[in-house]
Amino acid sequence: MLTSWALALHRTLELRGVDSHALFVQAGLNPGLLGDANARYPQAGMTRLWRLAVERSGEPAIGLAMARQVSPTTFHAVGYRLNASSTLREAFERLVHAVALVSDALRPAFTRDGDCYQVILYDGGEGPHLCEEETDAVAYLLVRFCRVVYGKELSPREVLLRRPEPSDLTPYAKLFRCKVTFGANADVLVYERPPFEVTLPGANPELARINDELITRHLARQAGQDVVARVRAVLLELLPQGEPSQEKVAERLHMSARSLQRRLVDSGSGFRELLAETRRTLALSYLSEPGRSVSEIAYLLGFSDVSTFTRAFRRWTGQPPSRFGMPARARSGS
Repeated sequence: MLTSWALALHRTLELRGVDSHALFVQAGLNPGLLGDANARYPQAGMTRLWRLAVERSGEPAIGLAMARQVSPTTFHAVGYRLNASSTLREAFERLVHAVALVSDALRPAFTRDGDCYQVILYDGGEGPHLCEEETDAVAYLLVRFCRVVYGKELSPREVLLRRPEPSDLTPYAKLFRCKVTFGANADVLVYERPPFEVTLPGANPELARINDELITRHLARQAGQDVVARVRAVLLELLPQGEPSQEKVAERLHMSARSLQRRLVDSGSGFRELLAETRRTLALSYLSEPGRSVSEIAYLLGFSDVSTFTRAFRRWTGQPPSRFGMPARARSGS
């Protein structure tokens, strides 16, 4: 998922007085990447972050609140492309094509069923998928989008969500303004057909075309970078279990070690380089949190002992982790 999406959750937490920086670190996500418009977080880490966000805020429906912090610029060319579409039908057809730029876990479908259109966010397919809080956020974000470009009176005929029925239905009733069915088999927005087929006031075919071209180029470039992002995501999951081998990572990606090596070489990278880069990024993030000891960080990064981690950290930064950034600070385990 693009870190710009996570930035909206970061803002939502800060508005509630929650130390969002600490939550990102606890979820294994580097807060420093929030300033990188092209960076992505693995879905497993985002799911951990959403769970922590609910726990710290005490707000089960925080996804609905987070959607209000999202703007067209959050998703770069994708947002501008949708806003410039001639009709809502065209906008959602474009969303299906371009969503891979935003998330690996969101794979929507857009279909017509009689006198209705259905925006299907998840129907039980394989692969990573959004957690229930994140699904809330995406569902309400799309409802808001329809109201902005068509008219604030527009609401779905029905919203179906796989999540269990929450104890407080008020925010769902207030924001969706339609029948909401919980415990469904899929996450779906159901809309009447006519509003999706009229020309929108803000239609701009030329601007839409320009952003179509940008997205096509981005998708082509991303296809070459995909294996690198996937390896990083697997490394993040496996590191606390010890140093992962190339064979283990390849197994998780359902390919042979030789195929993985070849694809990494083709992308201009290598397994050892990615492992070191991932460890270094995480180490710097963990060291920014006062409560972390060097021994704990060594464990989280998959090092066999503190001394091995210390030697690696010296290679990366020229100094031991116990003195990084704060020379006078004493850390346990070093």
